[in-house]
Amino acid sequence: MKRRTSLALPLLLGARLPAAAADDVLHGFTENLPPLNYQDENGPQGFAVDLLRLMAAGAGVKLSLQVLPWVRAMQVAEAEAASVLFSLTRTPEREAQFQWVGPIAQRRILIYKLTSRTELTLSQLSELGAARIGVVRDSAADRQLQAAGLRPGQQLEHGLDDATNLRKLLAGRMEYVTLLDWAAAWNLRQLNLPYDTLQAVMEQDTARSYWYGLRLGADPAIVRRLQAALDALRRDGRYERLRQRYFR
Repeated sequence: MKRRTSLALPLLLGARLPAAAADDVLHGFTENLPPLNYQDENGPQGFAVDLLRLMAAGAGVKLSLQVLPWVRAMQVAEAEAASVLFSLTRTPEREAQFQWVGPIAQRRILIYKLTSRTELTLSQLSELGAARIGVVRDSAADRQLQAAGLRPGQQLEHGLDDATNLRKLLAGRMEYVTLLDWAAAWNLRQLNLPYDTLQAVMEQDTARSYWYGLRLGADPAIVRRLQAALDALRRDGRYERLRQRYFR
């Protein structure tokens, strides 16, 4: 059973908040995608988690957070009207499904192989043949690869998260893996492996960013307050200082 972590964010001392703020509780659901968002022994962590906490404080919104496998996170968020799902790739098919706040950060998805696998070459997906690419199930990257014609269970090897897929790659269960560039570096560090363990062979998607996606049933006033809080964090430099803690 997954542990539920609830973090009530205290209000800033002396802050004058909108009258409705005391009743506003936003339920955040995310996945293990470090360093953007992940779970450790102290609860939800990561750049997008810390950023959302700052935004909620600035917007006068109480916040609860839970880290789940991505498919489960989407299901639970859909059942909760006052919810935010993150870090979410803003794609055309998702556009009308959420109220968007962001962007959180740029998204650079690459396809990697083990550097030691010198026999492998891949410059376009049509060259994949019988080889397999590891990808997080039901992620935007997964949907994009399936839209390109790759078949789950044959050319696509599904995993719960990036760490699982990287371990499968290292164990030789597939030839390639699709990862966010800095997520690749972070997961390798957790295994005490150098970054050059992996070699990027091609770009999969570098044109999009990550966002917070609030359900359509969420109060639009909360959406506006959160966006205003994020804009303020960018203007006063706190966004950049936080980013440098995770992306240097």
